[in-house]
Amino acid sequence: MATIKDVAKLAGVGLGTASRVVSGRGSVSPATLERVKKAIEELDFRPSHAARALLSGSSRMVGVYIPVLSGTFYTPILQIMDTELRAAGLHMVLAFGVGLGDARRQAIEGIDFLIERGCDGLIVMTSALLEEDVAALGAKAGQLVALNHAFASMPEQCFTVDHVLGGRLAARTLLEHRHRKIAVVEGPRSLADNNERIAGFMSELADNGIDPDKVWRVESDFSPAGGFAAAKDLIASGTPCSALFCANDEMAVGALAYFQEAGIRVPHDLSVLGYDDTPSAAYSAPRLSSVHMPWREMTLNGVNALLNLCYDMKRPVSRDFPVGVTLRASLARAPGTRRKAA
Repeated sequence: MATIKDVAKLAGVGLGTASRVVSGRGSVSPATLERVKKAIEELDFRPSHAARALLSGSSRMVGVYIPVLSGTFYTPILQIMDTELRAAGLHMVLAFGVGLGDARRQAIEGIDFLIERGCDGLIVMTSALLEEDVAALGAKAGQLVALNHAFASMPEQCFTVDHVLGGRLAARTLLEHRHRKIAVVEGPRSLADNNERIAGFMSELADNGIDPDKVWRVESDFSPAGGFAAAKDLIASGTPCSALFCANDEMAVGALAYFQEAGIRVPHDLSVLGYDDTPSAAYSAPRLSSVHMPWREMTLNGVNALLNLCYDMKRPVSRDFPVGVTLRASLARAPGTRRKAA
């Protein structure tokens, strides 16, 4: 395999001149440029990624950290990132939580892995990191963008959505459908975004005369299996309710599976509302109503911000991410309040 030294020798130029042609940095006379290009073509020279990084001072790689590599939530977000980075001539390097440590330790180790691989910048999507962990990154913190979490030390590098509003809209939607007996399956209480959406949900109920302390609720793990188990516990408890709010779509899909198995008709007997509005919501049975969180807009703007930081691009960056509710077949008015057909 030809090397840069072989190119320089064949073109009759110094190694530095050949390197400038390959990297595209620095001035070279037209005649010299033509000789080097001819030598590259004749030798079928292809510089390795490491060689390009050494020559240009940039790896052209962006590191991405997510807590888990499973489910339907992260997949479309990663697809958005990879599409945007490839269009910009960059590559994505992915790390996710592994090992025996807690979520914070896994995040720190994952980020260290990405830095050791020479990534120019980092996109981090976890709420497990603390302010001190960001500070420990030193200068590298200036090349980091956080998604779905906010750090007080770098507000301009954080892109998140309004989960309190999302929770309020979830409760408001159920109330508008005349539901007053409502059960809740929440995600891990260790996660800030879960706590925000649940706080918003309970606040909206309280504002409408429903005591949050009397709402049946259970903590789960954001997985379909967790939603299935929680729905089973709800029915076993004998708690009267006409609607179930799940703090993410995966748990809601799991709950739908249990209700179908148990012969509980959704939405005739019980309505179900999810959260996130992931692609799977549109293809569940029945199709899942869900709080629509603008993950695409958040992700695109976070990527743009990182490209501006690391590659001096001038991409537009917005922080206006509208939240809404997508109504589908899993939600109906509460039994006893439905309008009769004319």
